[in-house]
Amino acid sequence: MKLDVINLDGGKAGSVELSEDLFGLEPRTDILHRVVRWQRNNAQAGTHKVKTRSETSYSTKKIYRQKGTGGARHGDRNAPIFRKGGIYKGPTPRSHGHELTKKFRKLGLKHALSAKAKAGELVVIENADAEGKTSALAKQVKNLGWKRALIIDGATVNEGFAQAARNIEGLDILPSMGANVYDILKRDTLVLTKAAVEALEARLK
Repeated sequence: MKLDVINLDGGKAGSVELSEDLFGLEPRTDILHRVVRWQRNNAQAGTHKVKTRSETSYSTKKIYRQKGTGGARHGDRNAPIFRKGGIYKGPTPRSHGHELTKKFRKLGLKHALSAKAKAGELVVIENADAEGKTSALAKQVKNLGWKRALIIDGATVNEGFAQAARNIEGLDILPSMGANVYDILKRDTLVLTKAAVEALEARLK
């Protein structure tokens, strides 16, 4: 499939041929869902923790004698039945991550790119270069109509462009190796440089 290439000032800069294997698939929500879930689970800290009865700060003394009180049998106040006692079978620190094959992760990225292309939310630009001036870049982004955009560059991101984009709300920039399903789907517009197209095609072939 062929797509027009533009400059940051909105002018045309030719066209580019996009691979059907990457940008022409019929997007499948089940694949995208599995990959996003894998990403978010791996990002979860898993530091949740409660105190068990051996970790609470009450005395370990038996609160009253075993027999003759007319009440139920109890040991110390750390038991889960009491207020501020230990929690029974509560959460402990653990990893929420799970495995997903490299082949499936690649497939998810292809479907994410295809979903953006099919929705008309894919833009290809000549390059992402700037002199580090946020005001100038913000004006260009506003003229292009990008409100929530992810820009993916080649192997490295231009330092001046990254500096200029840092304080623009709703604008993210990543190198091609950082391209991932969650960030692509989260933004309304996906912007690829020509270098990013080449890098992604080489990575996902």
